[in-house]
Amino acid sequence: MNYYKTDWLIIIITFIITLGAQAFINITYRKMRRINSKGGMTGADTARKILDSNGLENIKVVETNGVLSDHYDPNKKVVRLSPDIFSNSSIASISVAAHECGHAIQDKLNYKFLVFRNNIVPFVNIASTMGYVVIMIGLFTSALGFLWLGIILEVAILMFQLITLPVEFNASKRALKEIEELKILNVEEKKLSKKMLTAAALTYVASVATAVLEILRLILIANSRNDD
Repeated sequence: MNYYKTDWLIIIITFIITLGAQAFINITYRKMRRINSKGGMTGADTARKILDSNGLENIKVVETNGVLSDHYDPNKKVVRLSPDIFSNSSIASISVAAHECGHAIQDKLNYKFLVFRNNIVPFVNIASTMGYVVIMIGLFTSALGFLWLGIILEVAILMFQLITLPVEFNASKRALKEIEELKILNVEEKKLSKKMLTAAALTYVASVATAVLEILRLILIANSRNDD
């Protein structure tokens, strides 16, 4: 009985963390996208200025489909910005564009956490594909070996998420530094930009927290099956 109570408690906490983090970033983003910067630079302008000032003229800035689908592609050396970020001059647009350029600067400087994260991406993709398949096999067949293998794969994914944290926080730090040095935003606007980037970073923290809770839940399931 205690096991089932704990299991449901973990599920509820995980749901609250995930929903809360997503709601926070959505609310913050909607607020910041309604505030236009006085300088009038778009996200695309911001990205181009930051890249050029760091000797990254070779990196392209292109528009991509989706909402908040913005990312830096280290293989093709491209900063991809969603339509809203690419074309608008809001605090949100400038903040997100600057953040992605932060990743490009990390790439140029061979930032160790980014290099390590990029190197383990193929393994993590395999682990994320196989993880729950192996876990489901373990659950439905009562094969504890499969269940524990699935848990190990989930732990590997958690390690990837932990490595992602310093990468994302560092990119935001670099973004704010570039925004200030290049005078893209004024002092008050920079404070708003910091709020925007902090909200985005918290989604990664929430992902780590939910991953830890999910692994804990799976360990409890494995232990309960072992006791049967």
